[in-house]
Amino acid sequence: MKLKKIAVLLLLLCTCTVLSAKVVLPNIFKDHMVLQRNSEVTIWGWGDLNEEISVITGWNEKEYKVKTALTTQWQLKIDTPEAGGPFEIIINGKLNQIVLKDILIGEVWVCSGQSNMEWSANSGIDNAATEIEKANYPNIRFFNVTKRTSETEQDDLEGSWSVCAPETMKDFSAVGYFFARRLQGEMGIPVGLIDNSWGATSAEVWTPKAVFEKNSYLKQQAKKIEENIWAPVQPSILYNAMVHPIVNFKIAGVLWYQGESNAANPESYLELFTAMITSWREEWGYEFPFYYVQIAPYNYGTVGKGVKVRDAQRRALKVTNTGMVVVSDICTTDDIHPTNKQDVGLRLANLALKDQYRVLDNIVNGPLFKEFKISDKKMKVIFENSDGLYFKDKKLENFELAGDDGQFHPAKAHIINDMVIVSSKKVNDPKKVRYAWGNTTLANLFNSAGLPASSFISD
Repeated sequence: MKLKKIAVLLLLLCTCTVLSAKVVLPNIFKDHMVLQRNSEVTIWGWGDLNEEISVITGWNEKEYKVKTALTTQWQLKIDTPEAGGPFEIIINGKLNQIVLKDILIGEVWVCSGQSNMEWSANSGIDNAATEIEKANYPNIRFFNVTKRTSETEQDDLEGSWSVCAPETMKDFSAVGYFFARRLQGEMGIPVGLIDNSWGATSAEVWTPKAVFEKNSYLKQQAKKIEENIWAPVQPSILYNAMVHPIVNFKIAGVLWYQGESNAANPESYLELFTAMITSWREEWGYEFPFYYVQIAPYNYGTVGKGVKVRDAQRRALKVTNTGMVVVSDICTTDDIHPTNKQDVGLRLANLALKDQYRVLDNIVNGPLFKEFKISDKKMKVIFENSDGLYFKDKKLENFELAGDDGQFHPAKAHIINDMVIVSSKKVNDPKKVRYAWGNTTLANLFNSAGLPASSFISD
């Protein structure tokens, strides 16, 4: 009986050893994926100790070889061609072979943030039924990251790639989908989207632990985020589980739609958000474009909280290779989830098409406050992207002026030579100016591209 038990144990031990020796890939490498074109991409995984792994790429039939490290991990740098496909990638190990099929080469973007990024056609968007029905784009691919939390940085995540079709598009990020559709329509290349958004999340949960270890102010400010039933609030807990596992995966850039949940601590959002962007780029190892959506006007209950986040997002444009789209003209102040996701995706795509891909020449940004000049008790407010400034419906409101006492008063405004001239009888010596400074204040200043000006304060 003893000999029989020993034999069974030996058999189990051998079985476990064989299983552990098989080559394993992280879940980001699956059939239907998109790899970044014209790049040196990293492919990695795990195998047996000192095992030789070979990878054969279908676009050039080239074979790459590597041996696993003491950690049993391995990784290879592989050159990708111009956009195209479908291709196969073959990974050979000592005991198994993995064949990745239907691989496209194109542009890969990460879609992250909270519920407005997560929002799908099924959640409720304009013309949802029609948009779902016509969502047949086999060269757009989706990777949905499964929601997970972790107190430590993870090496893998759950998720899978799928081909864009009505049944897959309807539950994917609508903003991401409309971004990809516009990109593909203009450039005619495959687009891969990785959606790791989570509704109701603050920026703290998406920021690496190292940021808070270095910055005690941000660590204290993070405590102001209130517990909620929809999302975790512990700093770094989603970065660890849903971002860190893919930092070796080559991407073209990041799309971000978040900020509503940081209305609880708007004063620190600028420092937090810029630190988060910088930390992600440090983890990936290069300065990819980071395009984001300014949160829409909404009644947050507490005066000034939402608009302070919007202004922090405007100021975050000081970070190089970033871009922001303003959506205060396509929202309603009683719905924190505006249903016009088409124009949001379109505006993000236009940013990328002009700034990243250099295929557009037209204006893709709304007016942004640049500076002011004081002359004869009046203030001349100068904007970037100011060509063809106009007030919608000829309304001249939303500007305010303050003097040395810092008290703002409603002001009159008119446009001369694409500058806004602002004055108030109550402010003889203006020192500060602000525009659309309210949680629910809608845009009424536009440029020739029909894009709205961002709210701002000149402090």
